[in-house]
Amino acid sequence: LSDGMILCSTSTETDTKPSTWRVHFEITSDLGASWTTTQPSSPGDPAIDAIQPSILFLGGDKLMALGRTRQKKVFGVMSDDRGKSWGAMSLLGLPNPNSGTDAVTLKDGRHILIYNHAGRGRSPLNIAVSSDGRTWGAALVLEDEPKMEFSYPAIIQTSDGLVHATYTWKRKLVKHVVI
Repeated sequence: LSDGMILCSTSTETDTKPSTWRVHFEITSDLGASWTTTQPSSPGDPAIDAIQPSILFLGGDKLMALGRTRQKKVFGVMSDDRGKSWGAMSLLGLPNPNSGTDAVTLKDGRHILIYNHAGRGRSPLNIAVSSDGRTWGAALVLEDEPKMEFSYPAIIQTSDGLVHATYTWKRKLVKHVVI
């Protein structure tokens, strides 16, 4: 973060049947010598099984985390104090078939999300864009081949302004796309 603190998004999966998924965050101000753990004030009602959060920077001290759920939608949770505390988790209007997502805040302040925009299966693989982290619009379809799998995406923006995405392509290869 801008003040030198490091905020790590993470999650746990219990070994019970069925497993419980929960998101939490770890913060250090001393380069990892000590850590503080925070979590959403509520996992939602009913509880949302969520893992693999990505953090977006909304301006000032405001952050948003979003990611994968078992509820077939992308989750969202907000922080107004740079991740020291978090609000209640909720489901966003974006479908997702319990598959990995990734998101990043671009240099121009917009946010992009790479995810499977489907209720079932891991095709298509899409990129959505948002100015506020809550309202998302379709930006690009990276893959759209029925009965194929495009999964475990990662996305970054490099110093030259280009966006790089990687993902598993048909469970055979890792594909790299530059936007």
